[in-house]
Amino acid sequence: MLRIVNRVLTGVIGLVLLVGGGSVLAVGLGARPPSWWIHRGRHDVLLTTAERTRWRETGWWWPAVLAGLAVLFLLALWWLAAVLRRRRLAEVLVDTGDGETALLRGRALADVLAADAEQLDGVTRAQTRLTGRCDAPAAHVRLLLEPYVDPRTTLNALTTESLTRARDSANLQSLPAEVRLSSVKYRAERVS
Repeated sequence: MLRIVNRVLTGVIGLVLLVGGGSVLAVGLGARPPSWWIHRGRHDVLLTTAERTRWRETGWWWPAVLAGLAVLFLLALWWLAAVLRRRRLAEVLVDTGDGETALLRGRALADVLAADAEQLDGVTRAQTRLTGRCDAPAAHVRLLLEPYVDPRTTLNALTTESLTRARDSANLQSLPAEVRLSSVKYRAERVS
């Protein structure tokens, strides 16, 4: 979801800047602007002195401007932090046993772990995500369980089977995991 928002927001901002800058450049180079355009000619300014000083005497103007700029600044900081934060581990460093190392794609290990977890009895759907460092990954597993399943049994099977196989196949010292369990919603059956 964040990737889609990031791309759409970047595209919209880029399009606005491109159209605005291109039109100002075209008017500056001598192109005739349309009648509704904010610039009338080559030597026209963006804001006249009267437009810039029009709201100066009102008491609400500067607090409103500062509040608006503060909100824009906080949104820009949030966006930057969201873009820079990596949610998934791209690669896992695997010790091959002969003194060399290999790189395993993090998504591949997560997909195999999810497929293995979905094979457990009573698991409808499994989603996994790897985070952490490439030499010390951590798994975040979400399991959707059938209504009849005992969560303790499923959690035990996940830790002793699926997570152990994933840890051993990648030759990791440990693979800590955070597991979230939820149940499928179902309707009560009628008794007649």
